[in-house]
Amino acid sequence: MNRQDLTLLTDLYELTMMQGYYEKGQNEMVIFDVFFRQNPNNNGYSVCAGLDQVIDYIKNLNFTYEDVDYLRSLGIFKEDFLQYLSGFHFSGDIYAIPEGTVIFPKEPILKVIAPIMEAQLVETAILNILNHQCLIATKTSRVVFAANGDGIMEFGLRRAQGPDAGLYGARAAIIGGCVGTSNVLAGKLFDVPVMGTHAHSWIMSFPDEYTAFKAYADLYPDNCTLLVDTYDTLKSGVPNAIRVFKEYKESGKAFKKYGIRLDSGDLAYLSKKARKMLDDAGFSDASICASNDLDEYLLHDLKMQGAAIDSWGVGTNLITSKDCPSFGGVYKLAAIQNENGEFVPKIKISENTEKITNPGNKTIYRIYDKATGKIKADLICFADETFDASEDLLLFDPKDTWKKTRLPGGSYTMREILVPIFRNGECIYKSPSVREIAKYCAEEKSTLWEETKRLFYPHRVYVDLSTKLYNAKKDLLDQLSTEK
Repeated sequence: MNRQDLTLLTDLYELTMMQGYYEKGQNEMVIFDVFFRQNPNNNGYSVCAGLDQVIDYIKNLNFTYEDVDYLRSLGIFKEDFLQYLSGFHFSGDIYAIPEGTVIFPKEPILKVIAPIMEAQLVETAILNILNHQCLIATKTSRVVFAANGDGIMEFGLRRAQGPDAGLYGARAAIIGGCVGTSNVLAGKLFDVPVMGTHAHSWIMSFPDEYTAFKAYADLYPDNCTLLVDTYDTLKSGVPNAIRVFKEYKESGKAFKKYGIRLDSGDLAYLSKKARKMLDDAGFSDASICASNDLDEYLLHDLKMQGAAIDSWGVGTNLITSKDCPSFGGVYKLAAIQNENGEFVPKIKISENTEKITNPGNKTIYRIYDKATGKIKADLICFADETFDASEDLLLFDPKDTWKKTRLPGGSYTMREILVPIFRNGECIYKSPSVREIAKYCAEEKSTLWEETKRLFYPHRVYVDLSTKLYNAKKDLLDQLSTEK
């Protein structure tokens, strides 16, 4: 795949701040965290996606002569700063949660440790990439859950907000659980299955529906799915499909995979009627696929109504996450290194307590119930903290601290989920294939309690702070309050 140069994919103020740091000789090591405050769609969890593109972005971070000339033309950058940009490369460290991992609000999904000029520059592109792909992977996961084991095909390319959104949205959709995509370029670039049938225009371009179906069946006997709603689904489409299936069977041939697709009307009613017609004609193994502005809520209702549909093509509402079009990830300063080489925690305060950040150099431990393998909680702590799972662990709600849970030693396991990606500017992490990430994501979702996966009013997974981090945060808030 040809990698895109996204160096100038940044907000102008990142560059003006960089020039300010440069002018003041201010380039100390800092730590920035990427996190989000709320799951999209009021979901019980989110799905991490986009890291591979972040890696490509960092690897290709380089101001070309053309880039520098353009910045010079803006008339706001000094020549010595432009010369600095000419030799720019990322030299810091990045830690991240691997793609496909289930994630929760407030915890850092990516951490940048770098000189402040470098850390400032990469903010916009990292947020752009992660916000989009986490959003689509999470939306897909909801749709897949509603389908209850049926295959979901991603059909949204023509409605995506541009080629990149269609391409990387398809990738995120596969990670979230789609079995394939209609996007041929995504299939090529990411080595994922491509799927599709035909349009109504195929039917309309022939003298009649039967002739169109027969021509398609002759062309694609290995995967013959006929779109039956061009004229009249039950009076014309399904009967003509059955006629083609019968003729093919009587000729001594057999389809490898075959069925019909519904793209309009009352999908519950039509699918049940079509299923009976197909079964009565001896084609009980014919599949019924449905499309038509589907989302997780409509799928949920159709399943409840007993719709006889076994695969689904989901487009617009998935690829755009139409009812929740943004993820809300933010990038906040967490620590600055002092002259002794120690990171001094920094905190952002707000009248809105949800916007108060967690200070310092942090990591995350995921805590599992040992007997079931299900997630008990996530624990945000300082990066140098260690824990012994053979000892009791006290967890408490960071806001309502009286809410406490003591996990007996030996009843739980712990796993650090932030892993090193870049060290001193060099990538030390190899991204798995998209199919491997999708498999891992399915395994990750199996660690969630069923109550967390439900579409409506899901149980919240607790994200707690270690005692040491909580106390440091409280001390900083008290100190700032006193200074006021």
